[in-house]
Amino acid sequence: MRYGVIGTGWIAKSFIEGARMLCSPEFSAIYSRTEESGCKFAAENGIEKVYTDINEFAKGDFDAVYIASPNRLHFEQSKLMLENGKHIICEKPITVEPEELEELQALAKEKGLIYIEAIMYMFNPAKDLLKDAIQKIGRVTSVHFDFSQLSSKYPAYLRGELPNIFNPALATGCLMDLGIYCVYPALDLFGLPQKITVCAHFMESGADGSGNTGLLYNDKLVNLTYSKLGQDRLGSQIFGDEGTITIESISKLINMKLVDSKGNVTEIIGDVAKEKIMGYEAQAFEKFIADPNDPYYETVKERALQVSKVMKEIREISGIKFN
Repeated sequence: MRYGVIGTGWIAKSFIEGARMLCSPEFSAIYSRTEESGCKFAAENGIEKVYTDINEFAKGDFDAVYIASPNRLHFEQSKLMLENGKHIICEKPITVEPEELEELQALAKEKGLIYIEAIMYMFNPAKDLLKDAIQKIGRVTSVHFDFSQLSSKYPAYLRGELPNIFNPALATGCLMDLGIYCVYPALDLFGLPQKITVCAHFMESGADGSGNTGLLYNDKLVNLTYSKLGQDRLGSQIFGDEGTITIESISKLINMKLVDSKGNVTEIIGDVAKEKIMGYEAQAFEKFIADPNDPYYETVKERALQVSKVMKEIREISGIKFN
């Protein structure tokens, strides 16, 4: 599979490394707004061709594109790539608005192309281990999923700078960056809620720095917490009336354990390198391209749209706006 890459950040590098672990990709082109950053990234990652013109890049000699640009650019860049016959795996959030996602899913279907969101949870084999473990803890009564990670860009923000992640004009903020990792497993494991309650804490830039979302079901409450202003040390938990599941990282599903009602601990899965987990994304992407009728592809598309709609509802309730 020949790939083009949009974006030169650390996440693009991790995706490349992960894809090379589990697949046999050829990363042949990189698009960057500046030649300097593009050439540096290309040299570090064994990429031959550098583009600074997005339209020329779209015509490049490759089959698929991995998009890791700012959120605000995902829709227009994805649309351009699809119009030029490229399969797409786009970093989360795949689009800002669910209506944009519906439009691009329809365009991809019309052109016979694969278009998916690069979200670790949906392609991680540990997801099935988690689902099996949930069957062993009795009736699930409450859930707490947390992804709180102190941003490496926060010191720059405190110095008066405006990093992309804290700039609402780029459709970023804590919910879009970290909260989505909590929304995905909530909807995948428990379905759509009957009611949503939300609180958000806003920074002076207008971005949400942290938030709390409650998903109310008939038989349980799923509480989602996320922050870019502090570091979680306890992880996530699923509480059943016959046991508890602890999850060190809800985004990576690593170091998961089942604790039964007597306190006995059973390991579900240990640590796994993030690059390998991202490699599962590339592996599934290439599988869908080889077999577009794979039924899991429809599940992936449906879940992405569900998450996008719930994310929009959370933003509307909490007052998150992108200017």
